[in-house]
Amino acid sequence: MAFTLEQVVPWGRSFEEYRAMFDLGAVELGQRILGCGDGPASFNATLTRQGGEVVSVDPLYAFSVEEISQRIEETFETVLQQTRENAGEFVWEQMRSVEELGEIRRAAMQEFLADYPAGKECGRYQEAALPALLFEEQTFDLALCSHFLFLYSAHFDLEFHLAALRELCRVVREVRVFPLLELGSTPSRHRDPVVAQLSAEGYDVQIRRVPYEFQKQGNEMLVVSLP
Repeated sequence: MAFTLEQVVPWGRSFEEYRAMFDLGAVELGQRILGCGDGPASFNATLTRQGGEVVSVDPLYAFSVEEISQRIEETFETVLQQTRENAGEFVWEQMRSVEELGEIRRAAMQEFLADYPAGKECGRYQEAALPALLFEEQTFDLALCSHFLFLYSAHFDLEFHLAALRELCRVVREVRVFPLLELGSTPSRHRDPVVAQLSAEGYDVQIRRVPYEFQKQGNEMLVVSLP
């Protein structure tokens, strides 16, 4: 089945959220970064403005800025309402209310939309989807995968996760994935099998605590690299 915009709920996170989710310091931000499944996040726009080197890939980037903007408007209030209905799954500290969450996410997505046309033209936003990326081996230093792998464990099986992580390790030196929960704020069913299998294949696999927790118990990332 072809990928369509009607299937997508665009929901972009901010640069500061990325820094915390992936525990990024000056060293990491100075590397060649691949954002995988970034959607309408503002990470690429902000880091580029700061002089960083980043390419984002997502099937979403097949669409125009007008189409993405319209889809954001169509789904924005629905996402906030679902968050209200499931407020007990979240930690309301860094973001103190659903309204504040909405303000932060809308600002991030507006920054993305402002940057998207120019960024797409120069190749910073590329249409692509795991587990097949059109990059040469070790093109990047660091891959960041936010709220896709593990989160959609009910939709993508263990073999998909393994293939995706092997492919990311082909094109980058280190992969970081956040969070390790699936929808419903429960530990991903694939986390432990992924760690066991990739470790057996010789990858260096670690689970690290990060200074970010919005989903309850969602304060860990997976770090994978070739030894």
